[in-house]
Amino acid sequence: MQDCDVILASASPRRRELLRLVFNSFRVVVSSFDESSTPDQLDPGEAVMHSAEGKAGNVAGQFPEALVVAADTIVVVDGEVLGKPKDSADAARMLRKLSGRTHQVYTGVAVARNGSLHSDFERTEVTFRDVDTEMISRYLASGEPMDKAGAYAIQGIGAVLVKAIDGCYFNVVGLPIYRLSLLLERFDIKPFSRA
Repeated sequence: MQDCDVILASASPRRRELLRLVFNSFRVVVSSFDESSTPDQLDPGEAVMHSAEGKAGNVAGQFPEALVVAADTIVVVDGEVLGKPKDSADAARMLRKLSGRTHQVYTGVAVARNGSLHSDFERTEVTFRDVDTEMISRYLASGEPMDKAGAYAIQGIGAVLVKAIDGCYFNVVGLPIYRLSLLLERFDIKPFSRA
């Protein structure tokens, strides 16, 4: 299947693991796109697509022949976007806000090659268990929340915080595989053709 150079425009180890489900080999080139340039007036789906497109376009500009995959994930609760926490106090604030409630996880995905760029997004509902201050402190002590949108990792020990999920699990991890597969088909890359 792989007759082209594939690049993941992300430093995320979770996205690397998930992309291995689709491609035998790829390399990582971290995008220098400034996520803070995303306009505030965009709704969450548009915002994550804008950011993913910016990341993909940035790397594709350096490697136009490569197939570039990029993504951006945010957590939204009551209209507030929870990105990666600034520090442990911010992470604790996010976890308290998510406690016992349902929130939305949005991931925008973009794929670029030879001047063509396609993007889409996935939305998943996640319901948290009730978490108390002691549980939050123990979770923060693990270090896991610090580089995750919403301050938790569903694929890590943070899984114990998740009571229910409605939608794509891989979206919550950071790369919705189904949505990515649809975008890859636009580049004539079909599922299971790597075998």
